[in-house]
Amino acid sequence: MKSLKVQPLTVARDLLFITFGLMCYALGWELFLLPYQITTGGVTGISAIIYYATGFPLQYSYFIMNAILLAFSMRILGWKFSMRTVYAVFMLTFLLSLFQTMVGDTKVIGENQEFMACILGASLCGIGLGIVFINNGSTGGTDIIAAVVNKYRDVTFGRMILYCDIVIISSCYFVFYDWKRVVFGFVTLLVISFVLDMVINSARQSVQFLIFSKEYKLIADHIITETHRGVTVLDGTGWYSKNEVKVLVVLAKKSQSVHIFRLVKQIDPDAFISQSSVIGVYGEGFDRIKVKV
Repeated sequence: MKSLKVQPLTVARDLLFITFGLMCYALGWELFLLPYQITTGGVTGISAIIYYATGFPLQYSYFIMNAILLAFSMRILGWKFSMRTVYAVFMLTFLLSLFQTMVGDTKVIGENQEFMACILGASLCGIGLGIVFINNGSTGGTDIIAAVVNKYRDVTFGRMILYCDIVIISSCYFVFYDWKRVVFGFVTLLVISFVLDMVINSARQSVQFLIFSKEYKLIADHIITETHRGVTVLDGTGWYSKNEVKVLVVLAKKSQSVHIFRLVKQIDPDAFISQSSVIGVYGEGFDRIKVKV
């Protein structure tokens, strides 16, 4: 069983990365999207449309709408997800207010640079959302809807958010009566969705190791203890030498590859190792199978 002493450190690490992701997201809005009157989907997009139409601060309408949505998310997503979302909503409201005070309506990349602002702002927002999601957080709004669907169906976050937000972006036409704003909104949404999926998929990428070594017992014990990954021992025969060999099969996250290579090298520098990427790994410690039987 895992020690309970590790849990506070894990939560602290998640909150630290969630905060960093929220900073990227808030900077994307305050530096690039708001000054150039570009909108996108989600509750933040609705708040931006309200801000463009009435001047009501984006962070306040964002907070009010999320407070209502969070009341419905507790039962479906669980208190851990919801509490992290509450933290993210409060933190993002604070960061939006802070950066709004610091930046204001300054166009940091000059006049008539809407397309460049669209790409840069959307990229920052997508990176920020990806970091938040892979650390078990959410910025609220349509992210909550996407998280609910992703919990039961094998639909990516980016695609689900894209479906939810088409109507929101289209509605900005009734504020500006300018189809160019709608086009910029869809470009922003597509870039956010692409970057978001790229960040999440890279974090979930898995690899398979085949390890041939006489010290297979020691290597297997250390892999289990230090990386918390399972090890399967297969019987094999070296056809050239006709000697019996043991083969270790390990499935791990790509981020753990360097650790496993170092561990094997320390124990047996002459070990033979094969590493290959795998399309998907489902089961305990990896992704959950989300298809109906």
